[in-house]
Amino acid sequence: MTQKFDVVVIGAGPGGYVAAIKAAQLGLKTACIEKYQDKDGKVALGGTCLNVGCIPSKALLDSSYKYHEAHEGFKVHGIEAKGVTIDVPQMVARKNTIIKNLTGGVAGLFKANGVTLLEGHGKLLAGKKVEVTGTDGKVEVVEAENVILASGSKPVDIPPAPVDQDVIVDSTGALEFQAVPKKLGVIGAGVIGLELGSVWARLGAEVTVLEAMDKFLAAADEQISKEALKILSKQGLDIRLGARVTGSEVKKKQVTVTFTDATGEQKLTFDKLIVAVGRRPVTTNLLAADSGVTLDERGFIFVNDQCETSVPGVYAIGDVVRGAMLAHKASEEGVMVAERIKGHKAQMNYDLIPSVIYTHPEIAWVGKTEQQLKGEGVEINVGTFPFAASGRAMAANDTAGLVKVIADAKTDRVLGVHVIGPSAAELVQQGAIGMEFGTSAEDLGMMVFSHPTLSEALHEAALAVNGHAIHIANRKKR
Repeated sequence: MTQKFDVVVIGAGPGGYVAAIKAAQLGLKTACIEKYQDKDGKVALGGTCLNVGCIPSKALLDSSYKYHEAHEGFKVHGIEAKGVTIDVPQMVARKNTIIKNLTGGVAGLFKANGVTLLEGHGKLLAGKKVEVTGTDGKVEVVEAENVILASGSKPVDIPPAPVDQDVIVDSTGALEFQAVPKKLGVIGAGVIGLELGSVWARLGAEVTVLEAMDKFLAAADEQISKEALKILSKQGLDIRLGARVTGSEVKKKQVTVTFTDATGEQKLTFDKLIVAVGRRPVTTNLLAADSGVTLDERGFIFVNDQCETSVPGVYAIGDVVRGAMLAHKASEEGVMVAERIKGHKAQMNYDLIPSVIYTHPEIAWVGKTEQQLKGEGVEINVGTFPFAASGRAMAANDTAGLVKVIADAKTDRVLGVHVIGPSAAELVQQGAIGMEFGTSAEDLGMMVFSHPTLSEALHEAALAVNGHAIHIANRKKR
């Protein structure tokens, strides 16, 4: 007998599993299909983010930063730490334990909320039927009133550097190194390339990052990206802009990369090479030819602002649709879609999705950049505050970077908050909360911030927008 559900979700990543849990909480009979298997051959929930993305990379970033601190940052505090070493297999094992705990936690949440897990590959057929090919090869078809496509994304391959997951790896392989490479190459100076490059640089690798674009972190505010380039270069990342990789050759467990830059053709040899040039949506065998769901010219599933596809009752969320490929964006789309299926008028504010790069210092922003606003002809006032003037940052010996607040010159409404520095992601989230409620720079300036905190840097930057900062000299108005 065919199983019937109110909602069937294909994919149990941060978009899919959240959508499934929310739908079940709203009283809808819900199933979620997942095929990803862990190293033991068991189906693992959580998608790229939990298994081979955001969570494991943060585990390695934190472990490597603690090692870096012990090695180079303790002396200033009067702490002598001699003979500090790193056990890379132990660091990777800890990361794997965290993954196991979290993926098991999602399975527990499915049980607690009454979500039916269907193990296997999901494919949308015509008439909102979904074909499930089990891990054992058995095929069953389930019926759904509503279907949510949340199949996620995977790393982009490039012909000049084919991944073998041994010498040339993608972001997944870079999380599994069992020793620190002496020389490490990274293709791509985006979020993933910078984070993974940072991990291994802190542990002693000589890291060269090859970025084809001439601009560093083009999506970030220019003032922030310039500061980031300066700080990360000082930390030892050799970032080469305008470097287009044309070929690679693997010999005796080393890879020689050929690339062209402003000075012509160059060659560099590395022990490991990470390819981190972006991600693309996973739609392979996801849609039957007569499913009715359409893809756009870049291979993403076409949806409107409410994540509805071209078929009524079929939705798509997360990395498989337009917009930033971010776990938190996918999760909130999942909540919105579940609410809309239930009949609620949920909407999502796509203008206020924070972006974060978890290097040290962190880089984060929400809203618009100075160059975007100037390009739109918006008159703005800008306030900045350096962490070098923050008592809390000085106490922590963590003074690199700054907070930048951009406000409309006419209304004083905050249009962007951009931070490079300690706890940047948390400070930007404070800005996002204020912006969601239409805050002005003056509003933020009139609030009481506890002292001494890093948050005071946001307070001072907001005051600086109108020339009222207390703990730095204000710019004279022209």
